Amino acid sequence: MSPSPTPLVVGTFSPSVLLRVARRTGVLDRHRLAVEEHSVPSSPGQFAALADGSISAALTSPDNVIAYRFLPGNPLGGTRDVRIIAAVDRGLGLGLYAGTGTAGVAALRGQVIGVDVAASGFAFALYEILSGAGLDREDYQLAELGSTPNRLQALLEGRCAATMLNAGNDLKADDAGLVRLADVSSVASPYLGTVLAVQGDPSPAVRSLATALLDTADDLRNGGSRAAALEEAAATGLASHLAERYVDRLLDPNQGLVPGGTVDVESLSSVIELRRRHLPPETAALLDGAVDASSGLVDEGSRTRR
Repeated sequence: MSPSPTPLVVGTFSPSVLLRVARRTGVLDRHRLAVEEHSVPSSPGQFAALADGSISAALTSPDNVIAYRFLPGNPLGGTRDVRIIAAVDRGLGLGLYAGTGTAGVAALRGQVIGVDVAASGFAFALYEILSGAGLDREDYQLAELGSTPNRLQALLEGRCAATMLNAGNDLKADDAGLVRLADVSSVASPYLGTVLAVQGDPSPAVRSLATALLDTADDLRNGGSRAAALEEAAATGLASHLAERYVDRLLDPNQGLVPGGTVDVESLSSVIELRRRHLPPETAALLDGAVDASSGLVDEGSRTRR
């Protein structure tokens, strides 16, 4: 008799098409994994769930891992042994969106702008984009609205004037006539958008999950499983024409899946520098050496390149 699949719960902000394709195509079964996807309300909620064991792993921004590993002033009020297991994507279209008719970034002066939390990775990209248009922090109001789908809904309902969107939420925004004002690449390049992360030593099952996701990504990049990816993208609520765009974006070398799950120093440094530029010097100093192999940010047993 074959051993029973190992149960894992993965915390996500937006539905992971990659994870769902791995399930649909039998890759998770081959690794004897039963993976449940759990929608988290915010990055603090995601990392609190990692800490209490209610999720086994997180698909999250690398900036979140950086904040909870190195900065005691993070929203949960203390550092913890969180680490990156593999890179997943380069942002999946991450950009700044605003309401219909917004003339440009400078037009956001005096407006309410939505973020996950004020000290999250996408927020730092936002601050940099706004700064480039001459807007300082006192020139707009922040609203902490949680996960990306929540922020899209807030933007559609007029509860904020702009926010950062990606992972299919940006495509829904395009379809609704919202305005894309800037790409993350304008302030950070190369960029790393999503990683697989854990707290503490990764279990064999989590390592198997990383391999399953990377194998699925390799298959997609090599021309396989497109039909499955289209169906799973549509199942997240994307219309068929948007599902096509989503899958094309997965395959985009600048915005999509990261070959081999490589966590490269250049991309990680871009993410760290975004945060560093908006921190007091004494806090920014806590990030010195974060990309070094000895820092523990990237799990040494994972498929990475330095």
